[in-house]
Amino acid sequence: MKNDNFIGKVAIITGGTSGIGLKTAITLLQSGASVALIGRQEEKGQGIVEELGIYGSRVCFIQGDISKTHECKMVIEQAKTLFGRLDIVINSAGIYMEKAISDVEEDEFDQMMDINIKGTYFICKYALPYLRQSGGGAIVNISSDAGINGNCLCTAYCASKGAVTIFTKALALETIHYGVRANCVCPGDVETPMLQEQLIGLDNPKEYLRDMASLYPIGRIAQPQEIANVICFLVSDEASFVNGAVWTVDGGLTAC
Repeated sequence: MKNDNFIGKVAIITGGTSGIGLKTAITLLQSGASVALIGRQEEKGQGIVEELGIYGSRVCFIQGDISKTHECKMVIEQAKTLFGRLDIVINSAGIYMEKAISDVEEDEFDQMMDINIKGTYFICKYALPYLRQSGGGAIVNISSDAGINGNCLCTAYCASKGAVTIFTKALALETIHYGVRANCVCPGDVETPMLQEQLIGLDNPKEYLRDMASLYPIGRIAQPQEIANVICFLVSDEASFVNGAVWTVDGGLTAC
């Protein structure tokens, strides 16, 4: 991908202060984009902006909780006000839960849905008018291999990510009439802070990771940059004929 591929473009990334979202932000910044990072933790977000100081005013942090629809609208409007336009939306914010259905409480289910699908839905809703104003744009929603195949003890997570996958396909049919493409990326396990949270309390985390890696035909789990590379391709002009696609980035896991 050209280093100047995104000059003049403005992106908003939910979950942009860690993992896949942060790697995607850095890749876009390196290619000339301006990026608004969205997250819930003000101190963490501002710290990331300081670390990215080399990019100056092309990067900012906007505090917002995307599980609340009015905050989805607020962060979109703030990004538009700060940068004057909006070209790219990447919904990377998400949470994970591994529990038997018998143990899932209603408030846990609601939180999963509020962040993983409701937030994604309403970020897209409020961004679309500004994407149209910019003459078209691109949306990438981050789903999961669990948004394609069922995973054991992950009914709530699979329900939320399956919704993201199909929502994106439906959205693509609606938004393409305005020149806005929408695609979905479905990673397998990725070495991110969210994965590290899964390891907390395990007797042997290294063995757990080895067992996890053994499930993948490629023989390992992914690095965040590998997912970011695919996302950046999909929001670029190089993917101008890609719309409504579900891209698996899982080392062959869902091919089995």
